[in-house]
Amino acid sequence: MNLPPMYAKMQAKIEAHARDYGLDFFETIFEMVDYDQMNEIAAYGGFPTRYPHWRFGMEYEQLSKRYAYGLSKIYEMVINNNPCYAYLLEANEPVDQKIVMAHVYGHCDFFKNNQWFTHTSRKMMDDMANHGTRVRRYIDRVGFDVVEEFIDRCLSLENLIDRHSPFIRRRRPESTEEKTVKLLKTEHQYMDSFINPAEFVKSQEDKLKAEALQKTHFPDQPEKDVLLFLMDHAPLQAWQRDILSIIREEAYYYSPQGMTKIMNEGWASYWHSKIMTEKALQDSEVVDYADHHSGTVAQQPGSLNPYKLGIELYKNIEDRWNKGKFGKEYDECDDYKTKQAWNKDLGLGRQKIFEVRRNYNDVTFIDTFLTEEFCVENKMFVYGFNRRTGQYEINTRMFPEVKKKLLFQLTNWGQPIIQVIDGNFENRGELLLDHLHEGIDLQPNYTVETMKNLQVLWGRPVALRTIMDGQGKIYRFDGTEFKEQNTDTVGNSTSVTAVASSDI
Repeated sequence: MNLPPMYAKMQAKIEAHARDYGLDFFETIFEMVDYDQMNEIAAYGGFPTRYPHWRFGMEYEQLSKRYAYGLSKIYEMVINNNPCYAYLLEANEPVDQKIVMAHVYGHCDFFKNNQWFTHTSRKMMDDMANHGTRVRRYIDRVGFDVVEEFIDRCLSLENLIDRHSPFIRRRRPESTEEKTVKLLKTEHQYMDSFINPAEFVKSQEDKLKAEALQKTHFPDQPEKDVLLFLMDHAPLQAWQRDILSIIREEAYYYSPQGMTKIMNEGWASYWHSKIMTEKALQDSEVVDYADHHSGTVAQQPGSLNPYKLGIELYKNIEDRWNKGKFGKEYDECDDYKTKQAWNKDLGLGRQKIFEVRRNYNDVTFIDTFLTEEFCVENKMFVYGFNRRTGQYEINTRMFPEVKKKLLFQLTNWGQPIIQVIDGNFENRGELLLDHLHEGIDLQPNYTVETMKNLQVLWGRPVALRTIMDGQGKIYRFDGTEFKEQNTDTVGNSTSVTAVASSDI
């Protein structure tokens, strides 16, 4: 429902404060919902008009139970769209609604201005509704169970995309012209048999045939966008290809949000804190605000709170650029007291954080601005499980290791990077995938189920090249059984061992 008059006035004031600070956002529409509606919208990923699927019902049940048992509560939800849509929980206190509105305007500014969101659809509300309509049409045509089963398979593969591809042209455009022998030109027809003798023409035709045979290996370069490769080359029916395109399109829409989680939440938290403490907060609301804000940015032991890390790093950047704590002179200073007292009063902090908000994602944000001083101040460390003691313990507080661990977790959302190597592996029409091994083996149960779904879509056997327990492996699934093969003995049939899927 629309905002009550009291909250409409509150929104107008918060929006004015946000614009005064320099935030730039699309028109933002707030709607008031109860907890049940909020859980329903959240279960659909913010789009209640999406296609029907059991996964959304499962998410709704989980959210509802967590709310009923007091384990979690969704205060707000904001959608990257033009106009932006934001949902407020009607049970919130007025001070909470103020915090949420200020927080939402921070998100909306980030959606509009961060470079990683520039290729996302700004009419996703309409697009999601269109997706739902198309899927329902296919359900009416081929049956609910058939469509749902196919969507299940596609959703298990939705992370097999190239998150950087909207900004990089990896594929060379393919020529649609049929290649023919290029004859030497002559002005006189009677000279043609001498200029282009039959032996020459035949040799050129044989050369073109040889080039065509070499094309049986595709793609020319490894393809990280596995879903796009399947859309282009898998033997799918028209409705299946369309549904796969829907899953892929939605995966790319949500991708920047995963790539900028720390920055986005930190930016919104920074501005709700700034607006509330300097503009919007009344004396009677200070205690409630402090209680709720501290809960948002609280750092639980053994976990990473993106709100906390993001807001603290933005504050750190602003302070450093205000005081001039950057550049060659500062970096080469090795006196601790001098660096602590460093202050050139440059006043560049606000300008710098707006620049950071525009150009970075989480990986580049952490890689560029996380410093050893920041890690020490915020007590960051790497921990691990000690099998001898049966407890989790601190492994190290060394800055390089902390930074390396954090970046590793953020790269590709901590998920394995899989790419297509060959769509005609061993000239048998098999699909060969490659796992870019980064020191962590694939989970066997996930590998099995993913290969099963890939094989159904590809229609031919699927092979995956990876490393397991330090040994190079190729796993194959032909629709009935899995086979395991050492990569250093590829081609030697005697080294292939068939195993049951439950044994992998």
